[in-house]
Amino acid sequence: MITPGDIRQKAARLYLPFLRAWLQAETFFPVGFPVGKLPSDYLELRERARSLQSQSREQRGYGYALEYEVQQKRFSGPQTLPVRVVIETEQDFLRLIEKEEEFGLFRQDVALIRERLPQLDVWMARYPLRVIEQHGIWSDLLAVCRYFLEHPRPQLYIRELPISVHTKFIEQHRGIVRELLEQILPAEAVTAEAITFEQRFGLREKEPPVRVRLLDEQLNRRYELPLTELSVPSTQFAALNLLRGQRCIITENEMTFLTLPPWPDTFALFGGGFMVSNLENISWLTECPIFYWGDLDAQGFQILARLRGLFPHVTSVMMDRETLATFADYCVESTPCPLRKLPYLTPEEHDLFLHLAENGLRLEQERISHTYALSLLERAIRRMG
Repeated sequence: MITPGDIRQKAARLYLPFLRAWLQAETFFPVGFPVGKLPSDYLELRERARSLQSQSREQRGYGYALEYEVQQKRFSGPQTLPVRVVIETEQDFLRLIEKEEEFGLFRQDVALIRERLPQLDVWMARYPLRVIEQHGIWSDLLAVCRYFLEHPRPQLYIRELPISVHTKFIEQHRGIVRELLEQILPAEAVTAEAITFEQRFGLREKEPPVRVRLLDEQLNRRYELPLTELSVPSTQFAALNLLRGQRCIITENEMTFLTLPPWPDTFALFGGGFMVSNLENISWLTECPIFYWGDLDAQGFQILARLRGLFPHVTSVMMDRETLATFADYCVESTPCPLRKLPYLTPEEHDLFLHLAENGLRLEQERISHTYALSLLERAIRRMG
């Protein structure tokens, strides 16, 4: 037999359907459900019935009402017993589940949304709880939506958008902003396959920098460059045609990058781990001999595989069993790697990758002596002509 607590729980589960019905002006009340199987024990039945009655609208002035019927009981004769619970009005329902204040604020937010952006009506009907979750910021959310409707794909940084919200508002609420924009913007204003928020809605985003050292002293003299190292956005580096056709050495360790000596027709890039993916749009690198020197561990070979996916002609340096054996005493435990197969590696590289992954080994490139490293780099460069 149902209890007053059970009734409140059942009613609470009706809150979402109620909100949807209210948004669509559908009749929702009265709603009801049976009290369930009555106890066979007379004393228990009497106590449970009294409990239901004591919490009913008849006694409290709000909440649920009870419907009764006369039933013949073997030991007690005819009894008038509750058989059904009914919630007759919206007011009874909201007070029973303690949602009066919340629903009042919900109604205010719905009125504001319908006034300023009626295109969200279908979305509200599907996700009314999302309306409630964003209470207190709807004015700002709608201002953002209106701006994008009037200025699709603005090609500005988020913080320079001329919207009357604080500068971090969109960044702090990008989840709900994205959800709303996808509802209201035309298809041509949204790049559906884009990964980032900025790419999806035509905003500028912070470009990953490319850090480069010019190892060719003649290059410095030829172009009168008062520098040997620079860090520039990847799109600007992509336009730096003066390096086209030169040898490129990519290292993972910063000190290794900084201690590479002068080399004719050569420049170095600081890879910084999986940041090598930032080189994807630098098309002229396809014309450069590329040498990659990473850590001798499973992650180093993952980076090599990713780099080869962009530039198939990449040559690995000091990522071989000879180097591993020479500096075996400096190996340490590596980060676990569940992968057992990588694309774009040579058979020898893949065999070594499996050895390192299965045994959890790492030889960091800074553990390799500088003399040895320069010797192996020179050998690789000579071999490439």
